[in-house]
Amino acid sequence: MKRILILACLAVLATGYLSGQEHPPVHQLAVGDPAPDFTLPYATKDSVASDDLKLSSEIGKSVIVLAFYPADWSGGCTKEMCTMRDNIADLSHLNAEVLGISGDYEYSHHEWAKNLNLPVKLVSDHSHAVAKTYSSYNDARGYNKRTVYVIDKKGKIAYIDLSYSSRDMESFNKLKAALSALQ
Repeated sequence: MKRILILACLAVLATGYLSGQEHPPVHQLAVGDPAPDFTLPYATKDSVASDDLKLSSEIGKSVIVLAFYPADWSGGCTKEMCTMRDNIADLSHLNAEVLGISGDYEYSHHEWAKNLNLPVKLVSDHSHAVAKTYSSYNDARGYNKRTVYVIDKKGKIAYIDLSYSSRDMESFNKLKAALSALQ
């Protein structure tokens, strides 16, 4: 009996290993959950930051918009971040700070932000650990999904859009409505 149990455990472990599963399924975050903390490098249009951004240090200053996106320099991501840029006055009026997050290095972030004059912090999650925690990583493609989370001033998740679209203004308008509701 002991031998059968050991063989069954080994079979389960081997199945996970052979399927390429490196980590157990992540808990799906929900509105009202505390936002998982992270510390990552970042850049702005002005520079590559010499210190890392710690999410918990930003909590309480403003409402935080975590905007996960696939990659710098791509068409959809450029449109998404330019929409944020073009509406930064509205977002600021709603007391929101945008943190863009992709797997690109902070040096790419800096050049992209400078090129597009983006007034937001771009966070580098090169290992995609944060994206995985926030259910914002596409395992099959190897890059972030386009998702948005709003974190209130108490550090709780107030809004989630797991299918944010940059094709038109519908997703952005839903985001603004969610921010307005927090006022």
